Amino acid sequence: MPLLPVADAQARVLALATPLNVEQVPLSVAAHRYAAKDVVARRTQPASDLSAMDGYAIRHADLGQPLRLIGESAAGRPFAYPVGAGEAVRIFTGATMPAGADCVLVQEEARAAGGTVHLDGEGPAHPGRNVRRRGLDFTEGDVLIAVGAAITPARLAVAAIGGHATLPVRARVRVAIAATGDELVAAGEPIAPGQLPESNGVMLSAMLAPLGVEIVDLGILPDRADVLEAAFRAVDADVLVTTGGASVGDHDLVRPALEAAGASIDFWRIALRPGKPMMAGRLGRTVVLGLPGNPVSAFVTAELFVKPLVRHLAGAADPFPPTLTAVLGEDLPANAERTDYLRAELRGGAAFASTIQDSSMLRTLARSSCLIVRSPHAPAARAGDSAEILMIA
Repeated sequence: MPLLPVADAQARVLALATPLNVEQVPLSVAAHRYAAKDVVARRTQPASDLSAMDGYAIRHADLGQPLRLIGESAAGRPFAYPVGAGEAVRIFTGATMPAGADCVLVQEEARAAGGTVHLDGEGPAHPGRNVRRRGLDFTEGDVLIAVGAAITPARLAVAAIGGHATLPVRARVRVAIAATGDELVAAGEPIAPGQLPESNGVMLSAMLAPLGVEIVDLGILPDRADVLEAAFRAVDADVLVTTGGASVGDHDLVRPALEAAGASIDFWRIALRPGKPMMAGRLGRTVVLGLPGNPVSAFVTAELFVKPLVRHLAGAADPFPPTLTAVLGEDLPANAERTDYLRAELRGGAAFASTIQDSSMLRTLARSSCLIVRSPHAPAARAGDSAEILMIA
């Protein structure tokens, strides 16, 4: 059976699920979600002309002559009367422009004495100077957040000022994570010969945390078909992520246990390095992704498949991680038949691949800030050539 290209595998993973149901949530809990509908402004901002500077609201036609000071306009306390010929109103940044005034004489270019304001500089160059016009930011009916856009802190702010107290988002994605293997023990526990601290669970949970998911920690499951099958049958989640046991060795029991629990497997081998033995399928309503147990392989497959799937379920318009272009800091050999994701560091604007790319080197991954993407059968590259990279830190 030929290996599945990465892009085809990604498309098939997303095809296993549709975005979750829409719910309306308060702004305070909407961060890290995705807009399920266009968020439209319910008001105009600013709602009226505002001063952009501290100074005096005047008529530009009166510039240069002494002006009678008739009042004050501050934020939240507008001056209630119009400005007529030869008059000025003391005004502060963010305050409403009084009717009749069409510009602001900044205080550094003004001199006030005895209730009269005099020009003491060049003054505003034209009508409208130092004024934030009504609707400068947006007007009622404008789309503030497009459907599928991530709800960032700035977008929360624009939604609030646009008149919204709640936002339409997809339901929070529930992800169950299970590590499998008799050799695994909980981090920090005493280790017997042949055992290994379990690290994938905490890594994957941290990778998914910025996406606002609900994590269901299934812990460490032993290499026992009956235990695995029972655990998988009991899963109540949108996504089940397993690590380890996804290959075809005598002790790789995840696939048969999933099938015994009622899962259908869509694919299980990808033209990818590291991470070839990754599995995808469905168990009832749950999408199942079986990642390799090797932490580096688990990390790369989580970046390429788990996180995009979660974003897709959460309603992201573009769930895949963006790639950038960087300059190679050193020569790279020709690539073989699989897409290769080389752990690398950005130094001085150039990408340097780690000398040893063995997928067991977790410390190498910890030092990396990006992955250099090498297409199948890519020719040798030289330092200074452009390369595609995926940022990971």
